Amino acid sequence: MLKGIDPILTPDLLRHLCAMGHGEWVAIVDANFTAEGLAAQRIALVRLPGLDLKRVTQAILSVFPLDRALERPVAFMQHAGLRPGETTPSQDAFIAEVERFEGIARSQVEAVERFEFYRRTERARLIVQTGEATAYGNAMLAKGVILP
Repeated sequence: MLKGIDPILTPDLLRHLCAMGHGEWVAIVDANFTAEGLAAQRIALVRLPGLDLKRVTQAILSVFPLDRALERPVAFMQHAGLRPGETTPSQDAFIAEVERFEGIARSQVEAVERFEFYRRTERARLIVQTGEATAYGNAMLAKGVILP
């Protein structure tokens, strides 16, 4: 254990988050996501079972700056059964944490169609698989820089 570090940030997760460069993406995915298949030994995969999207987002954002150079450094998987722009309670909680930690406006959060989200995940640097049990509990964050 370390002082000041969220206890769910495992040594493996911290190592991968630290090694990421600015502009690289971390996908935070639910328990039903095809993480193993998409990672295919090319993308780091860290599992945090039993934790939901909101809690994992809180922990990651406690050490992870967002890429302010991007118009939309935050994304989530659009629920196929909802109209564009509508969100699930899990997605609302994710967006609220991004707003709270980083001051990102909701307009800077992109809703991404399911299969496009899979394609983007294949290009991510890291996949964090949570225990989120709700449908479409998948999101992405782009790493930024820490300025003096």
